[in-house]
Amino acid sequence: MINSTQDPYFILSAYYDTGAFKYLCFLIIMFLYIFIVAANVFLMVVICVNRSLHEPMYMFLCSLFVNGLYGSTTLFPFLLVQILSDVHLVSAPLCFLQIFCVYSYGSIEYLNLAIMSYDRYLAICSPLQYNKYMSYNKVAALIAVIWLPPILINFINQHLIVPLKLCGNIINKVYCDNHSVVKLACYDTTVNNIFGLSVSALSVFAPFILILHTYMKILRVCFSGSKQTRQKALSTCTPHLASLLNFSFGACFEILQSRFDMSSVPNSLRIFLSLYFLTCPPLFNPLMYGLNLAKVRVACKNLLSQVSY
Repeated sequence: MINSTQDPYFILSAYYDTGAFKYLCFLIIMFLYIFIVAANVFLMVVICVNRSLHEPMYMFLCSLFVNGLYGSTTLFPFLLVQILSDVHLVSAPLCFLQIFCVYSYGSIEYLNLAIMSYDRYLAICSPLQYNKYMSYNKVAALIAVIWLPPILINFINQHLIVPLKLCGNIINKVYCDNHSVVKLACYDTTVNNIFGLSVSALSVFAPFILILHTYMKILRVCFSGSKQTRQKALSTCTPHLASLLNFSFGACFEILQSRFDMSSVPNSLRIFLSLYFLTCPPLFNPLMYGLNLAKVRVACKNLLSQVSY
């Protein structure tokens, strides 16, 4: 039996020896991380310095970029160290910190996308009342709703897993995972499992219901409105839907992998898909929004032209 306070380390067993290719993997991951940081920071600066973008939609978008940086920074530096290491150990405090960051990142991302869908619903379905419902105070309150509940919930989760007495220290993943640690416990973990399932349901299904409701309303307006209304709705909703599907795919696989036996899936594919929701959304979102939203695209060009002079 090991206790996290007495023998504070875990072994990440999903890594396998890639030989000389580990340096190529290191360079690819480092390049991806640099690109993610540069793209997200650049768009955050564009939104902050352009007064024309100081609107609710872009404030929520800025929150999405901040969370993308948060999630990718939780993973990429850790991966870079582990790839070059021959012994894949992680200290218990760092493991628990990573669990907190990974799960809060996922909850914040999905909640942020749900609030963005509500914002689009108001803009398209109730344009005359939009400024009333989306005042600066209400936008600030909604951003607090996006960030604070996931952080508080994951503090409770940490309180439940840190005291666990463990009968092993091997985690079959390339990063620390809450359910993998809970499975190592020596005694009944019903409370942890119920809390974990409840949080997963709350983090996924509550935002999903809000998103489903808002897009049903948006589609109804689109089909009954003019061609101009449909084009405006498509131009603002397409990036959001693409981001939602991209993140949902990775998050759903991660939840399924945590709860069910996925040994039939090849190990390399399982590793790639487990990393998907932490790598692809922060990479994909700046490209999708930067290229598809006309106001953001124009603001990017103006900023780059000013910097070049």
